[in-house]
Amino acid sequence: MRIAVAGATGNIGTLTVVALERDGHRVVRISRSLGVDLVSGDGLDAALAGVEAVVDAANFGSATRDEAVESFGTATRNLLAAEERAGVRHHVLLSVASAHRVEDNAHYAGKREQERLVAEGPVPWTIVPATQFHGFAEMVAGRTEENGSATIAPLLVQPIAPRDVADILAEIAAGEPQGRYRDIAGPETQDLVDMARRTYGVRGREIRLVPTWSSQFGTEMAGDVLLPGADARIAPTTFDAWLESER
Repeated sequence: MRIAVAGATGNIGTLTVVALERDGHRVVRISRSLGVDLVSGDGLDAALAGVEAVVDAANFGSATRDEAVESFGTATRNLLAAEERAGVRHHVLLSVASAHRVEDNAHYAGKREQERLVAEGPVPWTIVPATQFHGFAEMVAGRTEENGSATIAPLLVQPIAPRDVADILAEIAAGEPQGRYRDIAGPETQDLVDMARRTYGVRGREIRLVPTWSSQFGTEMAGDVLLPGADARIAPTTFDAWLESER
């Protein structure tokens, strides 16, 4: 199959390209750095010529809820419209498993808008909700790291390896549209603070971690809110195995 990957130079996008090519598919890479812009629409029609399926793994950094909804919404509208013109038969969206359980989060609001547009759009679709990735703790702590210290919310998560996410996206893209897919998650629950500590340890860094709730991750995310649904598809790679691969 000829399959396009939006966000092809990002973390999950890069791995998805590898997984698709490994499985024998012809991959079209969609990324602003490669001359195809989801927000402006530049280059989309040419990129999607002859494409049968699209995996949308693109991401947008946004400071506010309105910015997130605008960024994700504009990109998704442009992508779906170009897919309809090209006759694409399957749109696969990577989303967040907990996006509909947390209201006061800008990124999640953007993902909810994206899901709405896909579900109401003209292209047959599959939405794949994933839990947080194994590198999430390090990313979160890195945002506040200063003078050897970082704050981090004491979240309970069930993280999934990026490579497992990519393998699942590649598998689904090659098949028929399924609507909303079940949550995908890793095999074990983890404490985000401990994840950050262990990740920094693998990096050979000593950072003082201060557990605290913040405006970014408030108490509405406490408990099992970020955990996958009971029928989740469990990917094989443990956090320990991922850490070992990062050494």
